[in-house]
Amino acid sequence: MIKMIGLDLDGTLLTETKQILPYTKEILKRALDEGIVVLVATGRPWTGVPEELREFPGMRYALTANGARILDTLGGRTLQERLLSPESAKKALEICGKYDTLQEVYFDGQGYASAREMAHVEKYHKNPHMWEYFRTTRMPVPDVFELVEKENRGLDKVQALFADMSERAQAWEELSRVDGLALVGSLKYNIEINRAGVNKGTGLIELGKMLGIKREEIMACGDGDNDVEMLREVGFGVAMANGEDQVKAAADYITDSNDKEGAAKAIEEFALGGGKRKC
Repeated sequence: MIKMIGLDLDGTLLTETKQILPYTKEILKRALDEGIVVLVATGRPWTGVPEELREFPGMRYALTANGARILDTLGGRTLQERLLSPESAKKALEICGKYDTLQEVYFDGQGYASAREMAHVEKYHKNPHMWEYFRTTRMPVPDVFELVEKENRGLDKVQALFADMSERAQAWEELSRVDGLALVGSLKYNIEINRAGVNKGTGLIELGKMLGIKREEIMACGDGDNDVEMLREVGFGVAMANGEDQVKAAADYITDSNDKEGAAKAIEEFALGGGKRKC
């Protein structure tokens, strides 16, 4: 029996135009009405989660910044945070800063980015549907490195968006030699940097323990690099048809694409009394 469902957003629950379609809303409501814990499991900061989902009736929990922060949104509490040290964050920013990047940092569920690069977000975000989202959910600052120095405390995540993919590959190689970092790239043009050991999968398992839900009772849906560990960790992992090859390899089942509401179809089939599981 499925008692918890973790859902990635971009490329999974949201369409390519960043919408939540009516059938998906209906299925989420049905699952919640049946007492299933349904939550977003995203690389986004909490303020970057669509308002419609932040206020979705019955959706109480959220896993953000790839699992660095687990929230009880109804109680207004952070249940767990596994933060990147300011020293590690500054090292990552120094490396990424050598290249043509838009860098951002997340503190307490809020994303901050350099005002100069934000003005040219279309140079770094290759998906036009992300431009308005980015401009309206990030707070512009003169310099993210200076912000980290000023705050001098742990942060959820560092992210760099690259204008040039060869530079991304070079930065990834450099970052991989730094101890204490976890690297993923949910977009083909970004690098997301968390504290080592942080991922969506461990986050869902930890929340399950808090709520008395066993690993085998947890289902998750995802499509990108930052979803691989999540699908491996949970009892039943679902990859989207539009997902990357390594995500599909980690999954127990491959559903339809995000534009065809594949996540909702999988929830209806496997959590709401559908047919047998397929591998």
